[in-house]
Amino acid sequence: MIEKKEKWARVRMRFVALLFVVVFVATTGRAFYLQVLNNDRLVKLAEKQHQRIVALTPARGAIYDRTNAPFAVSIEMDSCYAETRNMENIPQEAAQLAPLLGYGAQELESKLKGAKNFVWLARRIPPEQAGKVKALGLEGVGFVKESKRFYPNSQVAAHVVGFTGVDPGGLEGVEKKYDATILGNTGFLVTERDALGRDIALKKGSEGKSGSKGNNVVLTLDKNVQYIAEKELTNAVVKNGAKAGIAIVMEPDTGRVLAMANYPSFNPNSFAEYGQAALRNRAIADSFEPGSTFKIFLVASALEAGVIRPGDMFNCENGSYSVYGRTIHDTHKYGALSVPQILKYSSNIGAAKIGSRLGPERLYAALTGFGFGEKSSIDLPGEASGMLRPQSKWYGIDLATISFGQGVTATALQITNAVSAVANGGNLMKPYLVDRIVDDNGVVLQQFAPQVKRRIISPETAKTVARMLEGVVVEGGTGTGAAVEGYRVAGKTGTAQKVEGHGYSASKRTASFVGFVPLDKPRLAIMVVVDEPTTSSYGGVVAAPAFSAIAQQTLCYLNVAPDKNVVAKKKSGAAPEKSAPKPEPVAEGGSVEGGSVEGTAAGAMPNFRGMSMRQVLKVMEKRGLNVKLQGSGRAVEQNPAPGSRITTQDQVWVKFVPSA
Repeated sequence: MIEKKEKWARVRMRFVALLFVVVFVATTGRAFYLQVLNNDRLVKLAEKQHQRIVALTPARGAIYDRTNAPFAVSIEMDSCYAETRNMENIPQEAAQLAPLLGYGAQELESKLKGAKNFVWLARRIPPEQAGKVKALGLEGVGFVKESKRFYPNSQVAAHVVGFTGVDPGGLEGVEKKYDATILGNTGFLVTERDALGRDIALKKGSEGKSGSKGNNVVLTLDKNVQYIAEKELTNAVVKNGAKAGIAIVMEPDTGRVLAMANYPSFNPNSFAEYGQAALRNRAIADSFEPGSTFKIFLVASALEAGVIRPGDMFNCENGSYSVYGRTIHDTHKYGALSVPQILKYSSNIGAAKIGSRLGPERLYAALTGFGFGEKSSIDLPGEASGMLRPQSKWYGIDLATISFGQGVTATALQITNAVSAVANGGNLMKPYLVDRIVDDNGVVLQQFAPQVKRRIISPETAKTVARMLEGVVVEGGTGTGAAVEGYRVAGKTGTAQKVEGHGYSASKRTASFVGFVPLDKPRLAIMVVVDEPTTSSYGGVVAAPAFSAIAQQTLCYLNVAPDKNVVAKKKSGAAPEKSAPKPEPVAEGGSVEGGSVEGTAAGAMPNFRGMSMRQVLKVMEKRGLNVKLQGSGRAVEQNPAPGSRITTQDQVWVKFVPSA
């Protein structure tokens, strides 16, 4: 009996010992798992429970023009915060801080008392403001560096560059389109929390992490060309009492946009102060009836289809022509006109008859080929496609009216790009604004190149149309105001009634001029649109002079040599070329003053030394000087010397070097 009890006792002891061993092994294994194998994850989890992450504004990459002049940069500024647990006397300190930070004393006190601990007082404040707050030496008030977007050129290229919000994502323009590329990684501050989740203080030994900067974007825009376009567009709109305006400068061969100007404009540094009308990029967002500029594409399409030849004559019915119960009028009474004359004098009746030969199917196919009715796919947000109804929905009169640009709408960019196809020999290009994306070390991450979308007319047709368009600008044409001294120009005027309600306005017009220069080897395609001018409704009067001014200054800036034949004609005193005779020089609907600028006295040569390129251009415009600009920065050298007697025909150049 005793032996059984002893035996049972030994069994129980062994069982208890085994149980202890199992528990010990399990406890040790669990401890090893938690403290060794899973240590990092648990530490992070614990830290997460006792920490709060305060996001900092990420730095954005810069936006440059094609010469690497900055359009948008990110600058570091101080952001002010408070840790209320470390503040000794909140009412007193709030009273000291309030006037410096733009608060009322009671407002700031309530803000501080309502915070768990960490609270932002002001984000991205100017250095002088931050200095005044720092000078108070208040306990519990600190600063951290955050990034703020700054646009050093103010309004220049504002609609293309766009702007950012407070968060700071891109809201418009390139800033929005390339937001993912430009926006850097967010930085952060780390605050400690107690068991109840209340902020205690910034984590000791750590100020968090600064945000990393995004990549840089280099545009095709040229800051100086953009300035020229904006200046001359503003002059045209203000001078003619107009509502708004658009100017585009493009390289015909590549589709690169050198300038895209809008009026009214805005300052992206304070965009919230402007209305939506000023913020809208009208060059791509607004579509309008193109009017007579559409005759370029009508004639090109008809020539390409072989239904007309340049020498064909059309009876323009002495200014009045009935089609499907509607009467089409010309501003002047014309009899028989050739195809070049129909363009030169902008005959609506002649255009309608060419359209009749081409037919609705071929005209519709040709216009879609030129890119009308579809977006150009430029790298900007908010582009409109315009309106070109399917040919199956055209009424009887539509073939006639669409032939001269009525009953169809297009954007200024679409028209400029289509004209560029005539200038470059027949290829419709994809217009683009971003040339390349680079990192902070200048390494090219992505390079964009010209893209041919399709061939729409032959080089022979393009050359024929270009020669015809030259007739618009020479004596007797509707666009003599677009003439550029020393260069042969091709272009077309446009005047269109604006749609109002269910019909057309009796007084509101859109006046435009589009063309390219030099004629034989085009470097620039330029369009100017003036919306609702009050002085005159004709593109040849209102928009053509702005085209001329933009072209003259830009060709000079780009060092494009004048056409030798044009110079020779002027020197020999020969009259400019004329197309077929006409009773009197006219614009679309009236006479126009224009023509070449003679070599009149300009007075003494100004002293350009030390001036910026912008200042030189202003003086050049005022004095009528033909100045060639070399380099960039500040003027250091010029010819002739300051004070020399000069005329508008004299060769003048100014050399610039970057400022130290």
